[in-house]
Amino acid sequence: MSASTAPFTVVIPARFSSSRLPGKPLADICGKPMIQHVYERACESQASRVIIATDDERIIKVAEGFGAEACMTLAGHPSGTDRLQEVTRLYEMSDNEVIVNVQGDEPLIPARVIDQVASNLMQAESAGAATLSEPVRNRDDLFNPNVVKVVTDREGFALYFSRAPMPWARDNFSGDNAEAQILPSVDIFRRHIGIYAYRVSLLNQYVQWEQSPIESVESLEQLRLLWNGHRIHVADAIETPPHGVDTDEDLKALRTLMEARLADIS
Repeated sequence: MSASTAPFTVVIPARFSSSRLPGKPLADICGKPMIQHVYERACESQASRVIIATDDERIIKVAEGFGAEACMTLAGHPSGTDRLQEVTRLYEMSDNEVIVNVQGDEPLIPARVIDQVASNLMQAESAGAATLSEPVRNRDDLFNPNVVKVVTDREGFALYFSRAPMPWARDNFSGDNAEAQILPSVDIFRRHIGIYAYRVSLLNQYVQWEQSPIESVESLEQLRLLWNGHRIHVADAIETPPHGVDTDEDLKALRTLMEARLADIS
């Protein structure tokens, strides 16, 4: 562990139910369940502890079978953040501990990205949470509502997250001229990457707040933190994590990719 990174815990929320891909955490990828791939990537990080948090005995059994620490949590959580907080409560974690939320459907998450977001939060003392971003390279991504955008201040603290294109480049995006088809040259557009580090004290507050109006409209949980006056530190990721698995098509593509990687190694 590097001197600049204090101990932190990774929690991997893993629900069995999924509207688009039921049983996703246990889907086989090259002979291992998806959740095992995620766990192994997390164990490559500098985390002092990695915990799989689930609401299903099948995932508990599989996780314990490959040697993971697994925690049974309630089934009715409205979000992964609520499940995260339950883990911190069950393990009686102190307010100043740092927790990194690694999604259970990202089997190729780079370990150094996990380390980065944890380290960033530890260094941003005024923030309760930290996350990552990457530059938006094309107009299609900027205008795609499934690509979440973030705007920060000069110190890297989030001003707002949105599914809408922002900031709005008035001279480029207005009218029917050819310039409306390209991004301005200024390097200011960022796509949000959904990995978070939290201080336990903030998680304990989060679960007591009502859903905020802007969170409800945008369907973005992180807006609840901004609505309640808390700061989120945002930095460009040192490595872009591959897309997670949301659909059966995503799963097939991931299997093909990982099979090719294994073939290259052998």
